[in-house]
Amino acid sequence: MPIRDHLLAALLFSGLTLTPATQAADMTAREVTSALFRSTTGAPLNLQNKDLSRLDLADLNFKGADLTAANLFGTDLSSADLSKANLAGARLDRATITSTRFDEADLTGASVLRPNIFSSLSLVRSEPPSFANAKMAGVRVTGAFDLASFRGADLSGAAFGTKDPRTMSARVSLKACDFRSANLRGADLSWNAIPYGKFRGADLRGASLAHSDLLEADFTGADITGADFTAAVLDGAKFDYVAGLKSAKGLPVSIALGALQ
Repeated sequence: MPIRDHLLAALLFSGLTLTPATQAADMTAREVTSALFRSTTGAPLNLQNKDLSRLDLADLNFKGADLTAANLFGTDLSSADLSKANLAGARLDRATITSTRFDEADLTGASVLRPNIFSSLSLVRSEPPSFANAKMAGVRVTGAFDLASFRGADLSGAAFGTKDPRTMSARVSLKACDFRSANLRGADLSWNAIPYGKFRGADLRGASLAHSDLLEADFTGADITGADFTAAVLDGAKFDYVAGLKSAKGLPVSIALGALQ
């Protein structure tokens, strides 16, 4: 008897069954679309803890749906409107979020690891997602988020990048991202690529930007009390009128002397 038949016989004898490698989602894309069509912003759809992984949900208006702890792994959310949706604790790993709106959404404690943002190798300004004024405290982020907007978002305690002690390379690409007026208090932005980052008026108290590329980043009017800039690339960076300059760590003397308070 071939080895494969022996294995099957053993499984049947033990009462075990073979399961497929991937588990089907709890709903189909058609079912989600239909349910969203019937919902309203006043009575949002409840999708708490639902497995919606790998579904094609592109272009949908979620009307503030409750997606608390939902599994959206590999889901196509391109051009979807998730503004004001509740995504607290949701898993958005490997999701496609090209031109997706998360404005004012709740992503507290969510996981957004290595999503797909750009449709090609070019950086198209209309394609990055928007997280403007979103609640993202404790969120975990890795991958490329170039040109994305986090303006006014609460990113306190957020972790940008899974740090691997065996490598010194950047974990998150945040080129020209908009963090203006964002709350980044205690956030970990270390070892990342953030050239041309916009941090005007941001709260960076206790944040770590150590070893990050901050080429020509703009920190005008930001609060950098206790922030760590150790070994960061700061060529051309602006620190005009910042608060907490004296308590910031790792700033070159030239910047410390040249900044206005």
